[in-house]
Amino acid sequence: MVKVLKSTILDAPIDAVWEVLRDFNGHDRWHPAVADSEIERGRASDIVGCIRKFHLQDGSLLREQLMTLSDIDAAYSYCLLDTPVPLFNYVSHVRLFPVTDGDRTFWQWEGNFSTPAGEETRLQALVGTEIYEAGFEAIRNHMQVAA
Repeated sequence: MVKVLKSTILDAPIDAVWEVLRDFNGHDRWHPAVADSEIERGRASDIVGCIRKFHLQDGSLLREQLMTLSDIDAAYSYCLLDTPVPLFNYVSHVRLFPVTDGDRTFWQWEGNFSTPAGEETRLQALVGTEIYEAGFEAIRNHMQVAA
């Protein structure tokens, strides 16, 4: 099993960051890798079990399912259902914590998955850098906040 754990601090209050991240179908508005996104069957994006279907900028199609969502914890989990990348049993957790010194937000993004032997290092770097770290920077740009 491969584990990717990345975190950052955003110079914005937790409620403002959560308002953006809570929308499970909103990542096409801020993440540079995502071209378009829709929730299947017209369901709301905050209903546990909903499935987002989206294309990456290269045209690849992915599907992810919302597994948990907690406004109290400012957290959600999702799993990858379909992807052209060999990430098997992929489960990700997003969690925000208030940083009371300066009214900032600590954002933790974690993923666990298995992959074919020999692909672990490459795919760990792909997820950690091109998805998680790119997402951190994209949220900063979207919200116009500093690190």
